Amino acid sequence: MSAKDDLLLSMKTSVVDGNRAESERLARESLQAGLDPLESIDKGFAAGIQEVGVLWENGDYFLPELVASAECMKAAMAVLEPALSASSRQASRLGKAVIGTIEGDIHDIGKNLVSAMLQAHGFEVLDLGADVKLERFIEKAEAESARLICVSALLTTTMVNQKRLIELLHQRNVRSKYKVLVGGAPVNQAWADAIGADGYGENAMAAVRAAMALLARG
Repeated sequence: MSAKDDLLLSMKTSVVDGNRAESERLARESLQAGLDPLESIDKGFAAGIQEVGVLWENGDYFLPELVASAECMKAAMAVLEPALSASSRQASRLGKAVIGTIEGDIHDIGKNLVSAMLQAHGFEVLDLGADVKLERFIEKAEAESARLICVSALLTTTMVNQKRLIELLHQRNVRSKYKVLVGGAPVNQAWADAIGADGYGENAMAAVRAAMALLARG
C-alpha cells in the first residue's frame, strides 16, 4: 500500500472512529503532502462518513457516534474546502442544496447530520443554521441558483412553517424552480405529502437518497 493510500485509509478511519482532532490533522497533512483535496474528500473522509451511514442503518452505530463522525467530516471540510478550485468543486457536485432548521426552532443536530451527509455525497451545501426565516431560504436559493431546499423542524409547533415555506414559494411564483425536502422528529411522509413537499427524509441517509432521487428526476 502506498503512502497516499495509507493516508486516505487513515482519513476514513478517523471519521469512523469519531476522532475530530485526527480528521482535522490528517486534512492538513494531506494538503502539505500535495494530495488533491477532492480525492481526500471523496476517497478519504467521505468514504468514512458513508461507512458510518451504513453502520447507523444496520443498528451498529447510534446517535452519539453519528454526531461525532459528522463533526469529523465538518472539521476536515473546513480545512479542505478553501483549497478546492472552483472548477474541481463544480465538477464534483451534484448541485447546490440550501439547508436549515425552520424559523422558531433552534435544534440543529439532525440538520447538521444531513448537511454533512449531503456534502459527503457530492452536494454543495449552503447551511443557513437554525431558526431560519422563511424568506431567507428562498433568498439564498435564488442568489446561489440552488436546486434543492432542505427544511428541518424538530417541534410540532414549528413544523407548520415547512408548509408556510412552500406556500411562500407558490406566492412568489418560484415553486417549480426548487425541490423541497423536509425532515425532523415530528415529520413523516404523510405530512410531506399533505404540504406538497417533494420529498421526506426519515434520517440522514434517507434524506441523502431522497435528495439524489429528486435531482435525478430533474
